[in-house]
Amino acid sequence: MEKKKLSLGGKILIALILSIVVGLLFMKNPTFATEYIKPLGTIFLNLLKFIVVPVVLFSIMAGIISMKDVRKVGSVGITALVYYMVTTLFAVTIGLIGANIFKGTFPAIATTDLSYTQSASTNFMQTLVDIFPSNFINPLSNATMLQVIVMAILVGFAILLLGEKAEKTIEGVNRWNDVFVKAMDMILQLSPYGVFCLLTPVIATNGPQIIGSLAKVIGVAYLCYVVHALIVYSLTVSTLGGVSPWKFFKGMAPAMIFAFSSASSVGTLPINKGCAEKLGADKDVTSFVLPLGATINMDGTAIYQGVCAVFIACCYGIDLTLGQMITIIATATLASIGTAGVPGAGMVMLAMVLTSVGLPVDGIAIVAGVDRIFDMGRTTLNITGDSACSIIVSNLQRKREARKAAKAK
Repeated sequence: MEKKKLSLGGKILIALILSIVVGLLFMKNPTFATEYIKPLGTIFLNLLKFIVVPVVLFSIMAGIISMKDVRKVGSVGITALVYYMVTTLFAVTIGLIGANIFKGTFPAIATTDLSYTQSASTNFMQTLVDIFPSNFINPLSNATMLQVIVMAILVGFAILLLGEKAEKTIEGVNRWNDVFVKAMDMILQLSPYGVFCLLTPVIATNGPQIIGSLAKVIGVAYLCYVVHALIVYSLTVSTLGGVSPWKFFKGMAPAMIFAFSSASSVGTLPINKGCAEKLGADKDVTSFVLPLGATINMDGTAIYQGVCAVFIACCYGIDLTLGQMITIIATATLASIGTAGVPGAGMVMLAMVLTSVGLPVDGIAIVAGVDRIFDMGRTTLNITGDSACSIIVSNLQRKREARKAAKAK
């Protein structure tokens, strides 16, 4: 009998456990981990970044082409956007409720001599303008994902509307999509090594800080991440997606473990796509919805905003009013799209949230040192929400098509 091979998810889990063990061993002297292990993880992330742009470009085009109906593409896009916005609203609300319940346990941290340089913020209209590319090359070379998505949608629609004239183009898009998916599969075989090399220096560097004064704040954020996943995602995938919560989270385990280790939604995209399709999401839907979600869906980041806003307010001796909390909910929900694709989007969003309710932006310096620890959890929640959305949209589309077929008879 042939020996059963260990799955990629199993290998990643083993790498995760080993990275924690080795990271703890290097806690007293993390230099080796940061200078010699971390660069290998960076190489792996670079490979992921290299492959993600062509995968997103061609997978969205292939997904649009395979739908063969402009109205279906519009229906899928609108449903996904509504789901992402609603779950983000729930997320920031959960974050605020959780933080207010546990704020009495938050540590008292001195705020004197704090400094934080706020990134230059742009208004809504400028953000809207920046979504649309001014040329074909820059979005690809700079990995500006929202612009890449817009390019893919425009070209995909153009190919779809050309009809029979675009037969050879359709074949070419599908072949290139296959090529980059295969290259992506090759890179993903390195995932366990990448996870180990990325997480070991994080544990070695931040281990003492996790046990330190901010442990309770981090714990509250992670508790809210879990509550959001178990309540919001469980309810939506079971009622709208037709998948049991147990099956969903079990199937999502490889992507969740990888997201936790890499703290990269876009980098997790290839594994997330495979997990979602195994759980029943349609390939054409995942090709469109997941890249969109990896860019604009920020449920985990929204929880982070709520928890950190309450914590920073406590540090400055400020009690947030109900009106301020409603403002935080509205700002964080709308900013989830406004800051999409911005490097360090979590910090940019937090600065916007604090400014909206008159809290000192310098307070970000309190949590900046352990932002990576927050980021690992919020990225895991973000990509889980992306997959939940693709499963739900696929199920709703199948039901819609079944109703149309029944009416046609």
